Order: sequence, then structure tokens, then C-alpha cells
Amino acid sequence: MTAVQTAQTDVDAASPESAGDAAKRAATYDKLALQQLLAPTRARSARAQRYQLLASLATIVPFIGIVEIGRALLADGPPDTTRIWTVVAVVIVALLVRAVAGGAALAITHAADVDLQRSLRLRIVDKLGRLPLGWFGTRSSGEVRKAVQHDVGELHFLVAHSAVENTGALATPLFGLIYCFYLDWRLGLLAMVTVPFYIGVYVALGRDTRTQMERLDRGVERISATIVEFIAGVSVVKTFGETGKAHKRFADAADEFNDGFAEWIGPLVRVKAISSIFIDTPVLLLANLAGGYWFVRSGWVSPIEVLGATLVAVTIPAAVLTVGYSAHIKRQAAAAAGRLQRLLDTPALAVAREPQVPRDNSIEFDDVRFSYDGEHTVLHGVSLTLPAGTITALVGPSGSGKSTLATLVPRFHDVADGAVRIGGVDVRDVAPAELYRHVGFVLQDVQLLGISVADNIRLGRADATDDEVVAAATAARIHDRIMALPKGYDSIVDEDAHFSGGEAQRVSIARAILADTPILVLDEATAFADPDSEAQIQQALSQLIVGRTVLVIAHRLGSIVSADNIVVLDGGRVVEQGRHDELLAAGGQYARMWQTYTAGNAQEKQEVAR
Repeated sequence: MTAVQTAQTDVDAASPESAGDAAKRAATYDKLALQQLLAPTRARSARAQRYQLLASLATIVPFIGIVEIGRALLADGPPDTTRIWTVVAVVIVALLVRAVAGGAALAITHAADVDLQRSLRLRIVDKLGRLPLGWFGTRSSGEVRKAVQHDVGELHFLVAHSAVENTGALATPLFGLIYCFYLDWRLGLLAMVTVPFYIGVYVALGRDTRTQMERLDRGVERISATIVEFIAGVSVVKTFGETGKAHKRFADAADEFNDGFAEWIGPLVRVKAISSIFIDTPVLLLANLAGGYWFVRSGWVSPIEVLGATLVAVTIPAAVLTVGYSAHIKRQAAAAAGRLQRLLDTPALAVAREPQVPRDNSIEFDDVRFSYDGEHTVLHGVSLTLPAGTITALVGPSGSGKSTLATLVPRFHDVADGAVRIGGVDVRDVAPAELYRHVGFVLQDVQLLGISVADNIRLGRADATDDEVVAAATAARIHDRIMALPKGYDSIVDEDAHFSGGEAQRVSIARAILADTPILVLDEATAFADPDSEAQIQQALSQLIVGRTVLVIAHRLGSIVSADNIVVLDGGRVVEQGRHDELLAAGGQYARMWQTYTAGNAQEKQEVAR
């Protein structure tokens, strides 16, 4: 177990009574995560810092040159031109060294940043590809997008700029102060007389920053999620004239974020404005020139030495602000690193060391128990057998566990107890790639990628030919719609092609037809379809399910009356199962559901007739 994982274990084990200690442990976890994520850049950052030290040393040379040239010009007798030109040459060389060394330092750190971001994004994508599919159902797309884009981006300044700029910000005034103390120890003290006041105020401002940043990050996640939701459903929203209501969640999330930010940042801005006066350039100039005048009158230093020390002093404000800004950036980066590390530490879908291949296309649920959170059981000892080539329908009220049970077959989640078997083999013992060659699924929430329509269908089988793609689309009753697009099958989804819910379902069905899996899970495949689309989807599905083992979920009972077995779930338990006629004759829960369904259909037909 790594130090980061140990720190997370401590955070998870913290009792509710120790919230303050838990926050400290969480901060420790974030710092360790940041150190671990930045480890690959450490060597190059150290090399860049050495270049920057050389650049910082060269930065002080012009100040020394001014003092030396001033001494030469103010000396009794004619000026020593040789000495003056020598100093000028040294200053020019120093300026060249500063430019080259400083540029090299930034080039090194930017290269390190590019490599780090590429590596992290590849690791995140790899991790996302190995997580259980059910993991994505418990998180908003805004949260995932924030991790891949925003959180990785938070590390940019820290890697590409902070190490070099911090080194320069600290080393340049440090070398300058050494020179000031060399000139006279009083000039050294005078150069930094106002800095302690600023630092004291800044440290006080840094308290409780982590808690506030966590609040803001949660606010950003909510805003991202509501934006994605609004954009995804904007066509439906505008069609039904509910734009105002639909974007209210986004407006509420934005208002909450703004209020929290203003509440936190308002007092900080006022105090920081006052504290910044202490290191404002005019204030430092006034302090150094006034003190320098006193020192000159006292005979301790010369005027040209006061000028050199004053020029050094005015480099301090930029240095202090840079270090303060970097400290703030580091806190943000640490929080982002903590979130990234938690994602990277999320347990991936377990893969069997010696994977097995299913013998046939049968499905068996053996005393299956399941819980999403480990505390509240969703499925209670479900046992079912689905012979190969049969159609089994799952029905029941909302929350009865239908979708949960169905998604255990393609292993969106793993059971808490019992087993789900395909062809006599536990799905946990089947390699994921092999599992998805056996199990296909058409879900109610269809996702089409921003690529061509053909490539969206070809996700079912990457090596499919164009003719096979067209054949699948034709079977799914979506070929004519695709051909009506500006670029046909080459049309890009959401650019050239905008599909309705029912049309997107048929594209998804074409994908499943092309994949040609012997087992198929259908979850509310007609949920978002209008009557015309539903009819076409049903025609496509009737062709899709031929010869396959099918597990279908449907609220519209009329679509599953011919199923080989209808399973009624309630409260995560099987309460009835059998064929349509058998269940009607039993007069149980299915019969009552059928009565409600037929009554609703009759009423709907009457309303249409009017």
C-alpha cells in the first residue's frame, strides 16, 4: 500500500466526531498525492531550477554594474573608462546569460508539463476503460469531465511555471539582499523592512483556504453537470417551451457558487488590499530613500550605494506576490491531485487470472444479492434461469430492481453474494473483451459519439465493412434517415446529424445488430420514442432478437406478451414468473399490472378518437 493509499485509509476511517482531524488527514492525502503525481517531473524541475538560479544571479549583475559605474563616475579625477566599459561588457554578458538560462528553464518545465499531462490523461482514460460500467451511472458527466480536463489542467502552472518562477522570485532578491548586506548591513535590513508586515497578514489570510476551495470545487462540479444536462436535453426543452424551468438548476447552481465565492473572497480582498500597501513599490521606495538619506547623513553609506540597495528593494514586491500566488496555486493543485489520485485508486473491474469461455448462451442468476453502497440491499436472493435462445421479460414497479438485475449480466456491477453465469461460467471469470463478444445491450439512455454515423455504428464491430454497416442500419430501420443527411453515413453526429430519441435508439440497435452478440439486454429500448418511431424500433428489435438469448425490461406490457418467460420483480425479489396467459390466470400482481395497462390504453384510444 502506497503512502497516498494509507492516507486515504486514514481519511475514510475518521469518525464523525473528528471532522477537524479528518480535514487535516485529507489535506495530508492531497499533498502526498501531489508529490506522487509530480514525481516524474522532479528531475527536470530540479535541472530547470539550477538554470533559473544562474539567471537570478545574472539579474543582480546590472544592479552591481550601476553601483560600480556610479563609483567610477563620482570618483575624484577623470573617470576610468576602461573600468567602465569592462563593467558594461560584464552587464551585457549577464543579461544574455539571464535570457538564455531563464528561457532554458521554462522550456524544460513546459516540456515536463506536456509529458505529465499526456501521461495523466492516458492513465485516466485507461482507468476509465477498466472501471465497471456501473461506476459511470453513479457520477455525472460533469464530474468525469472535470477530472479529465480541469483537474489535470490545475497542475499546469505548478509544473510549467511555479518551480522556475518561485526559484527566481526567491533567488533574485536573496542574491540582491546578499549584495546589500555586503554594501552595509543596515542597507540589507532597510531593503526588507516592510516585508514582515505583509507576510503576517498573508499567512492569516491562508487559514481555512482548503475548506473554501473544496466548496468552490463542488460548486464547479454542479455547474458543469447542469450545463451538460441542459445541453443534452435542449431540443426537448425548447420543443415543449420549458426553457426557463430547464435552466433553473444551472442558474441556482451558479448563484450558489457566486454567493459562496463572494462570501469568502470579499473580506479577503479588502484585507489583502490593505496588506499589499506594505510591499507597494512607492512605499518601499519611500522607506528606502528616507532611510538611505538618514544613513548618508550619518556617514554610514554613500549615495550610490543607497541607489543600488533601493533598486534591489523594488524587486521584492514582485517576488513576494509570486511566492504568494504560487502558494495559492499549490493548494489548488494539491486538491486537484487528491481528486485525480482517488480516481486512479478506484478499484478497476477485477479480471480473472485464468479466464474461461462460456459454453453456450444461457443465463443463470444464482441466489443473487446486490447493494450499491454496501448497506442497503437492492436485490434479495434472486434466482432465475434463462435457457439459450429464449426471451425473458422483467417487469415490476419503479425501484423493483429490474434494471439493476439486467445490468449484472454485462457486468456493470458485481454481485455482493451469489453468482451470475453465462453458459455455465461466472461472468467474473470471463475476460471483459470475451464477455462483450457474448453480451450486447441497448439501453434507454443512448449515447452517440461526436464522430461519423458510420463509425458510431461500427463501434459494434471495428472491422466491419461499409456494406455491413449499411446492412445493419437497414435492418434497424434507420438507413433512409441516414441517407437523408448532408453527408450520409459520413455525417458527424451533433454537427451534420441531429437524431431524435427514437432515431438514436435505432442507430444503437444497428450497432447491436453489427456486434451480433448471442445474448442481448434491452433496457426500455422504446422509452424515448414517439408512436411512429416505436413501431420502427419494434420492427428492428424483432429482427435483432431472432435466435438470441434476450433479457428485456419494459413498462409497456403489450410489447412482451409473447415472451417465453415473464418475471415480476417487487422490492428486489421475484414474486411471480411464467408466460403471459399463465400469469393472467394466476390473478396476481402481473394480472393487476395488465389490467392497469389495458385500461390506460383504452383511455388513450378514447382521447385520440375525440
